[in-house]
Amino acid sequence: MTIKILNALIAILAGVGGALIVYYVVNKLVEMLPLRWEERLKPYVFIGPAFAAIALFLLYPAIRTIIMSFANRDSTEFVGFSNYTDLLSSPNFQSTLFNTLLWIAVVPFVTVVMGLAVAVLADRLKPGPEKLSKTIIFLPMAISMVGAGTIWRFIYEARPPSREQIGLQNAIVTALGMDPVVWLQESGFRLNSFFLMVILIWAQVGFSMVLLSAALKGVDTSMIEAARIDGASEVQAFFRVVVPSIWPTVVTVFITVTIGVMKVFDIVYVMTNGNFNTNVIAVDFYNQLFTNGNAGYASAIVVMLMIAVIPIMAYQVHNFREQESMR
Repeated sequence: MTIKILNALIAILAGVGGALIVYYVVNKLVEMLPLRWEERLKPYVFIGPAFAAIALFLLYPAIRTIIMSFANRDSTEFVGFSNYTDLLSSPNFQSTLFNTLLWIAVVPFVTVVMGLAVAVLADRLKPGPEKLSKTIIFLPMAISMVGAGTIWRFIYEARPPSREQIGLQNAIVTALGMDPVVWLQESGFRLNSFFLMVILIWAQVGFSMVLLSAALKGVDTSMIEAARIDGASEVQAFFRVVVPSIWPTVVTVFITVTIGVMKVFDIVYVMTNGNFNTNVIAVDFYNQLFTNGNAGYASAIVVMLMIAVIPIMAYQVHNFREQESMR
């Protein structure tokens, strides 16, 4: 353990120290140029490494993935759009796509609604209880998705009727005189997928609450008071004054959670590995690449996911620019 900690410290010091040395040396070299060229080049010198890192770790892998999506399973021969046609015509992938869309339809909406509800209720408490309640609700954000899945596995745990049930849900079911249910295998109406969604919602509500609570505190109270004087009820004042005032934050939280949902992997992989009609795109990609060894098929899945994310990212950028233009 001591050696691992020492290695981590050395890596941090070497990385930070190396970056400082590189920037220092390059800055000195630029300062040796004429003033006009120094002023032109200095901004690019400091942002250059960041752009280089983006190109190396984001752009190059993305381009490489797109190329591999038109190749066969071991990337030795191009097969055109065969991977895409096989994907879209596969019943398994259609089920995976439907399940992913179900996650996108349910999780962001419920997360934002619950986060807003918690933020509104917590803001009405005194400072001490408010901080305590927000801290407790935010705590799941500190847990990894694998850890969250492990915790909720105990809640959904199912044992034979002859044994004592340690899972919370089955403990309740058996206490009511019914047989235990294997919840994660209940694929009717995608019930098991909804149980998995609960885990991500539980983990993300704290994130939603923090951002929306900050937005609520920035709402002009005089506007709310004016609405009350005009005869508006609490509900009307909330939906016609408060919500429009914090709407940009609501949209930002919704889009951020949506992007995270589109990439959800850990929870599904740990809990079911995509079995029993719970598969999602990220898990399908992982299994195709590392279990089946089909690089072309897996790359096509990733490209389709990238295409789906681009419009959401574009809308987020457009929304951000609109907010900046209004300031």
